[in-house]
Amino acid sequence: MPTIGLVVPQATDVVPDEAPLMYPDVTFIPHRTGVGSLTPAGYDQAADKIVPAADALAKRGVDAIMVIGTSLTFYRGPQFNEDLQKEIRSRTGLPVSTMSTAIVDGLRAVGANKLAITTAYTKVVNDKLAELLRFHGFDVGALQSFGITQFGGGASAKSEAEIIDLSSAAVADAPDADAILISCGGLRTLGVAQPLEQRHGKPVVSSTPAALWAAMRLVGESGRLAGYGLLLEKATKPAAA
Repeated sequence: MPTIGLVVPQATDVVPDEAPLMYPDVTFIPHRTGVGSLTPAGYDQAADKIVPAADALAKRGVDAIMVIGTSLTFYRGPQFNEDLQKEIRSRTGLPVSTMSTAIVDGLRAVGANKLAITTAYTKVVNDKLAELLRFHGFDVGALQSFGITQFGGGASAKSEAEIIDLSSAAVADAPDADAILISCGGLRTLGVAQPLEQRHGKPVVSSTPAALWAAMRLVGESGRLAGYGLLLEKATKPAAA
């Protein structure tokens, strides 16, 4: 099975809890960057460490690199996210993606157009997420957020029930949305997609499951999993380049 390098936003080398639950046979190797807070200033502490972290992972022989951290990769704008991937690919020669690209790819995979969105963020970060989504052709129908600036415990402390309730509020604000997006890798969302889809009849894409699904696709696998929502249940292997 493949070895996937994860550039992670934490200050320590930690693999997301969802990774071994979703893909227990895959080896995930993390490398820290150290986001300070869910604010532009907090992301600035880590952004310039992303490429060196990717270089370090490449030297460890990983097969692909995923940059974890949705807001970390979109807060400087959509072009920053594109340029970041291009630079890492050029330097390492490896397949590369980011969590921001993963949610975009996930939304496209489920046929999304108009979105009901839930985030962990405050307005300044939500505005940058909306910029990313519109750049890629999506309609932001409604957005609800927890308003968290603390990195680490703030988002991960939110329960699945709280995430489901806030996502349902976003759907109520945009009943004609055709998909639900939950953005922030710190929110524990693996278990919320299926109940939300059953409640609202709309596919759900969320940051960490989408990033791990996309990471599997970087190494030619489908990432298919049952029981965690339509994106994973209907996943297919990427087309050969």
